[in-house]
Amino acid sequence: MIKDLSLQAFLDQLASGSSTPGGGSAAGLMGAMGAALVGMVCQFTVGREKYAAVDAEMRRVLDAAEAARGVLTDAIAADVAAFDQVMAAYGLPKVSDDQKAIRTAAIQLALRDATEVPLACARACADVIRLAAEAAEHGNANVVSDAGVAVMAAYAGMKSAALNVYVNAGSIRDEDFTRSRVQELETLLVASEADVARIFDAVRAKL
Repeated sequence: MIKDLSLQAFLDQLASGSSTPGGGSAAGLMGAMGAALVGMVCQFTVGREKYAAVDAEMRRVLDAAEAARGVLTDAIAADVAAFDQVMAAYGLPKVSDDQKAIRTAAIQLALRDATEVPLACARACADVIRLAAEAAEHGNANVVSDAGVAVMAAYAGMKSAALNVYVNAGSIRDEDFTRSRVQELETLLVASEADVARIFDAVRAKL
């Protein structure tokens, strides 16, 4: 599976002339790195006497970050599968009217999936940003900069996933579907942008 590749092998594939993995998979990786860094901050905090007052909270953050990392790691392969599904639909025969109708329906269905995958990635990245805020506020001060990097990685993943939502949603004919997904995405973006600026400044002030 693609998520089991070495870092070098994944980057080589990303840089190759193949369409996949592409930006959607990269978005998942960025978000997963952010979640992993939140986990790192938590690991440096839990079980330490100095941070006993926040131990339970940071264990909760750690569990949530690990769950988000799983979702985002899975998104790396899910984006490839979604893209392949779209390409397969476009490759269907289109000679007869029946074939054209089947092909159109398949394309629209595949585009829905290709929209849902990066939207799920964006949601998970938003979760990581919120978790990173807690890690930055309550985690071990010696690794607060890593909490800041977690925020920026997750934010990059979210914005990258957003582009994939937009590019696929733009070709979907179901306006209600498109509107609901784009609205949800933009709500996430607006909320996260404010959070990212605030967390970055708070981390910077602690350095």
